[in-house]
Amino acid sequence: MCDLMPASQPAEKIGKMKKLRRTLSESFRNIAFKKEDISFDEICVTKMSTRGCQGTDSVIKPLDTIPEDKKVRVQRTQSGFDPFEKPASQVKRVHSENNACINAKSSSTSKESPKLRRHSSPSSPTSPKFGKADSYEKLEKLGEGSYATVYKGKSKVNGKLVALKVIRLQEEEGTPFTAIREASLLKGLKHSNIVLLHDIIHTKETLTLVFEYVHTDLCQYMDKHPGGLHPDNVKLFLFQLLRGLSYIHQRYILHRDLKPQNLLISDTGELKLADFGLARAKSVPSHTYSNEVVTLWYRPPDVLLGSTDYSTCLDMWGVGCIFIEMIQGVAAFPGMKDIQDQLERIFLVLGTPTEDTWPGVNSLPHFKPDRFTVYSAKKLRQAWNKLGYVDHAEELASRFLQCFPKNRLSAQVALNHDYFSNLPPRLWELQDMSSIFTVPNVKLQTESGDSIQVCARRNSHGMASSGSKH
Repeated sequence: MCDLMPASQPAEKIGKMKKLRRTLSESFRNIAFKKEDISFDEICVTKMSTRGCQGTDSVIKPLDTIPEDKKVRVQRTQSGFDPFEKPASQVKRVHSENNACINAKSSSTSKESPKLRRHSSPSSPTSPKFGKADSYEKLEKLGEGSYATVYKGKSKVNGKLVALKVIRLQEEEGTPFTAIREASLLKGLKHSNIVLLHDIIHTKETLTLVFEYVHTDLCQYMDKHPGGLHPDNVKLFLFQLLRGLSYIHQRYILHRDLKPQNLLISDTGELKLADFGLARAKSVPSHTYSNEVVTLWYRPPDVLLGSTDYSTCLDMWGVGCIFIEMIQGVAAFPGMKDIQDQLERIFLVLGTPTEDTWPGVNSLPHFKPDRFTVYSAKKLRQAWNKLGYVDHAEELASRFLQCFPKNRLSAQVALNHDYFSNLPPRLWELQDMSSIFTVPNVKLQTESGDSIQVCARRNSHGMASSGSKH
């Protein structure tokens, strides 16, 4: 392609072509972009006029979507290669196209967006950057725990709202292991139903985890709509909870602290698993774990009886409790005294276990048959009547609330239960980072009741303070 002109052309035409060549080469050098500047693709990919880069209603495609036989031409144009490697007719067209793009850039960026400004000019040493303590502004305190305080904040980099979990570091104790665990697990979890960890900031005094901001949680949502949620909304919330759990369980991660306060609800209705401070990556073969996990109301009977050999079935008991609470409007097993009281409430509905109904129960550390009243199992709708109003709800709840851990339904299997049979099939085809609300006709229904109540704080045993609806 280097030999563009036939030998028989007059010398004056060759001279004009050389002059044009120099002119075009200079033009291409002037529009060659540095590595840190905005790319040619970013300019042309914006919506152009009908006389834009590629004609009517078209845009430049990113390089990885351009057919292989056309990539070389685009790459050479962008990197300032000599355009005379093409036929003269193509050169003239490319030159005019690039002029169109440059003119479009100058007119469309007279009011430059923050994104374009950040790319088109080198950052000053004092500009806010991710990973820096001064990159976020604290707006208000959202809550405080034994080792961390959570603030609503705003990023100075992009202006977005964030949640800042500020963990206090004590010199003699170092970084709390729960914070290290939470950060290490969340860095690798990318799912629409799991809260997103944006940034980690480490200073001498604090470790700050920067999360996406989600304005409420399931506890507050249920307090705002007392008496049970709309059945269709319960179904969508449960489907999202199971999506998130299926994702982490397939990666051998247990949440270990499922409760309504740890399920965030966005303003669009997305449910997101949060607070992975007690989560564990379960290795194979299994280890034994602490039985001091899961808030008391949502703790399964095997853990209450001292079992430390558990798997994903631990989380599935909590799913059953939350499912019933969303439908009925009250906690399934609101123990108010101690572990003994909690177990009595469970056995009152599900029946006191025996070796026949729960193989191995007699070997659990805290199971003494003479300490418990003998109850026979009941139908769940006798304890929670609203389960009977929704097709397949009682059967699904009973599959979660099994005293014998191995009988509990897994998250993946539960997603295919008949309870969800009237949902759009596309929900099962979504990519991990796609929200269920991207599927047409999937939306939350208007809830009855609009009174707002403050969600009661629970202590480490899940017992509510005064003023709780529970």
